[in-house]
Amino acid sequence: MPKRPNSWLRVARLFLRQREASIVVVAIALIIYFQFSNQAFLSTQNLRTLSQFVAATAIISAGEVMLLICGEIDLSVGQVYALAPFIMYFANQAGLPLLVGLILGLIVCALVGLFNGLITVMLKVPSFITTLGTLFLINGLTLTISQGFPVLTPSEGWVNEILGHAAYAEIIWAVAIAVVMQIVLSWTRWGLHTVATGGNLLGASEVGVNVARIKIGNFILCSVLGGFAGTLEAFRITSIDPLAGGTDIMFMAVAGAVIGGTALTGGLGTIVGAFLGTLVLSILRDGFTLLGVSAFTFDIILGAAILVAMVLNVRLRLWREAGRE
Repeated sequence: MPKRPNSWLRVARLFLRQREASIVVVAIALIIYFQFSNQAFLSTQNLRTLSQFVAATAIISAGEVMLLICGEIDLSVGQVYALAPFIMYFANQAGLPLLVGLILGLIVCALVGLFNGLITVMLKVPSFITTLGTLFLINGLTLTISQGFPVLTPSEGWVNEILGHAAYAEIIWAVAIAVVMQIVLSWTRWGLHTVATGGNLLGASEVGVNVARIKIGNFILCSVLGGFAGTLEAFRITSIDPLAGGTDIMFMAVAGAVIGGTALTGGLGTIVGAFLGTLVLSILRDGFTLLGVSAFTFDIILGAAILVAMVLNVRLRLWREAGRE
């Protein structure tokens, strides 16, 4: 007779063996809960708001994943998030086209990443300390050149629309970046060497992987993605704020990566998982806002939710590993 139940069981087992399965389950459960709690949750307007919560953090998280996989971290990425749009603004004010200003902003971000990478790799300073110092340095620089005041984003019509001002432009960029970065991580030599560097640094170097180049390159990549995320956000809100980003968005990006299955010890992680982890955090933030949860208790609930998500993630990972034995 029909074997449909067995087929569904096999599909379920196959799904649960995927690394991102637990975070997908959590995301679906949260969506169902918040929709039943407030019928406006899945409204068109709120979905747009949710996409805005997700986009910039997910872009930064993609860069952090590459660094975390190879055993490093960048605490300063939230500061280049604020710096890049100001570089673009001042370049445009000097008479350069807006796109040229954007490129100059990203080049400055790349130089910050290069600086972080060289200090960490060549001078053997832990990346936590290196990027903590850079965090304050870049924050001070941004406040100095802006004199602490926000400015309006330069306007060039279609450029603004494509780079974040259009309704769903920012989330489209975030999804596209996540897809490209996952392809890079899973199917290119750079991705393979990144995983090898984080999994076994000595072994990777002995088989010919240039671990210094991999780490420095990922520092540059993370910083550039941070600057690009900040630029997209500036176009979306039509304003450039020297206090934008900061440690809040950086920690949210790292939390999203870790919830999505990236190991802080290196050697393991996915961009898709980080995107889903960021989505879960954004659903929580948006859902709690709709329910009118007090700002005083928001972090308590959010912290508890992160712990629950991590426990589920770990338990499902152990179950998958036991199933392979």
